[in-house]
Amino acid sequence: MSKKVFKGRVICKGSYEGEAVVSRQGVNTLATFQKSALKNAKQVICSDQNNKDLYGKNLTGVALILPQTIGSTTGGLVIQTICQMGINPSALLFSQEIDSLAASGVILAKNWENSKIIAIDKLGDDILTSIKTGDKISISEDGTVTLL
Repeated sequence: MSKKVFKGRVICKGSYEGEAVVSRQGVNTLATFQKSALKNAKQVICSDQNNKDLYGKNLTGVALILPQTIGSTTGGLVIQTICQMGINPSALLFSQEIDSLAASGVILAKNWENSKIIAIDKLGDDILTSIKTGDKISISEDGTVTLL
């Protein structure tokens, strides 16, 4: 059986092997990450009750697969903050083109916080149905995502 492979555009490169967590809807960064950040938690537990795919799940250290981020203009700052705290997902894998707020957050985190966060976009909507939460994936520095 051949492995399912996706190729996207690298925003912030890196390699990863581990668990995927999938949201089939846009992720509201403020609603998802803020509560854990404000509590100075050791990990992010999604607090967005409107996102049934993510609510209550640990998002620290996983590869978060999503279409785009949505919501408040503070989205980039929230991403940068959780990276500064070291409680961020290891990777943000976008099925669509990365939105400007998420792009600003990961780029600031990479440059200001020396974060190891990986960001890849334009992976295609098929990734949202082909990979399930809990699946193991690998990410290569060239933007290749492989379902293991």
